[in-house]
Amino acid sequence: MAATTDTRPLNASGTYTRTSAHELEDRQLSIDNIMSKAWKSWPNEAGFVGLNEVRGPVALKVSGTIPPWTAGTLYRTGPGESQIETETRGTHYVSHWFDGIAQTHKFSITASPSGDVSVDYSSCLQGRNLIEDIKKRGWRACSTFAQKADPCIGIYAKMQAVYKPMGSNHNVVVERNLPGLSGSASQTDPGAKTENLFVFTDQSSMRQIDPITLDPLELRTHADLNPGLNGQLGCAHSQRDPENGDLFNYNLLLGPRVTYRIFRASAQTGKTDILATVSLPDIKPAYMHSMFLTKNFVVLCVPCTHIGWNGVKIPWERNVADAILPFSESRKSQWLVVDRRCGRGLVARFTTPAGFFFHSINAFEEEIGGKRTLYFDAVWYANHDIISAFYYDVIMDRHDATNKHWVAQEAYKSCQQHLRRYAYTLPEDRSVVGEGELLFDIPGPHVGELPTINQLMSTRKQRYVYSNAVRGLSTFMDCLVKTDLVTREVKYWAGPETHTPGEAIFVPRPRGENLQGQGCKEGAGSVDEDDGVLLSVVLDARGKRSYLLVLDAKTMEEVGRAECEFPVGIGFHGLHAVAV
Repeated sequence: MAATTDTRPLNASGTYTRTSAHELEDRQLSIDNIMSKAWKSWPNEAGFVGLNEVRGPVALKVSGTIPPWTAGTLYRTGPGESQIETETRGTHYVSHWFDGIAQTHKFSITASPSGDVSVDYSSCLQGRNLIEDIKKRGWRACSTFAQKADPCIGIYAKMQAVYKPMGSNHNVVVERNLPGLSGSASQTDPGAKTENLFVFTDQSSMRQIDPITLDPLELRTHADLNPGLNGQLGCAHSQRDPENGDLFNYNLLLGPRVTYRIFRASAQTGKTDILATVSLPDIKPAYMHSMFLTKNFVVLCVPCTHIGWNGVKIPWERNVADAILPFSESRKSQWLVVDRRCGRGLVARFTTPAGFFFHSINAFEEEIGGKRTLYFDAVWYANHDIISAFYYDVIMDRHDATNKHWVAQEAYKSCQQHLRRYAYTLPEDRSVVGEGELLFDIPGPHVGELPTINQLMSTRKQRYVYSNAVRGLSTFMDCLVKTDLVTREVKYWAGPETHTPGEAIFVPRPRGENLQGQGCKEGAGSVDEDDGVLLSVVLDARGKRSYLLVLDAKTMEEVGRAECEFPVGIGFHGLHAVAV
């Protein structure tokens, strides 16, 4: 029986619904929560400090009903430990969440012939060498994303670090069956065996790991795909063609002549082609975390996060965050539209107002009256102040940093999430630099970060977006929200106080099977876009343990869970590989 509509207040726990009529009210309530310091009663330390590697596999306690068709592997990655005891200089404190020591997690979901489901867990540190180096030196001797400078380190050591690239600490995105590298050709079926597994960051390198043991293997670079991809930076979130498995990304060369190279790695042939090379005076080097893909185009949006001195400021500052120039309204977002079908290279450019985004959601295109219009969904911010919200001092309320950031500096204004859809109709004249049109803007907390969709809707017009919202009850994300882009109605899952959910991974119900009674409402196989489940690793911060939460993606109601007796670090991203 379908759940009845429940419009409890925003601060409630459980599953409930809010409508578009509540958007402004809920926005104000989230601000009130921040200003009243409601987050003081929601500790998050257990997700960032004192974390251990669990080689496993460890059997987890399963309750409720986890659908048998979720059988497979949930891979998760992100920061693990944030404090390291050194041999000579006491405790080394990692400054920023993005620089936490890389740790990869694996939830193995197994279904018996009778339909009973078991879940095993294991994890592996990817940054062992980095930890050992920090222990010996007493500090981090490489460029990072946002590590604060240590005032006790001498100028000679700092200068030496200028010439040392970012360390191997790949902790952001898990990608499987990467074309162009070992054992990866022709893996276009989402149900195919995992031939290889990689962890990406926003560098041009990626760490290969063992899909079974999670042990770190080779460090590869974009240049291994194509020697022409010799830049230093890339995109943590590659795009994949949902039909043939091709991988798309960009490579950014910093220095006197800043160059973006947009490329495709073919899943069929393993060959990597450079689709476009862009080096223009008004296209600046920038920190970009994600990109867009439609059926015919791969699209980059260069936001306001321009890097100083043509990118050379990164090694000078020894981190990315401090190398980003101060925000300016004059730095409009620059969009580059590249043909991915017919070899035409850069086919269009347009701009939108200055702003910043971490995560694209989806993109699609429509052709009406001979004109082709592209649509782009992403979670936007007014500027890049949100980067400062993820310093560990802010997340864990140390040294009054939370109050300084969110209240005193009024970051609640600039750090509000906005789900925006921009549209642009391609002109006949390629030389025209037009302006994108804003079609709608849904404010947080009716949307949040780490957005996901049913990946079967990739490059198609989707209706639902799942994300981690901020109601101001925690220093971090505090609930999951399902946003209906048609009605603007939202459904929340909010655990008890101090239960912090991670990214929600959508697993669609298999099509064409009679699955009545196997964990979700309606049993005729996936037809609706939201017919499936969400997998989210939730931290019980007070209990210092985590659990794999399984939600019905239609109703946002819990159907099952698998419980750990220990905390799992609050990470970034993951993927679900179905059993084969």
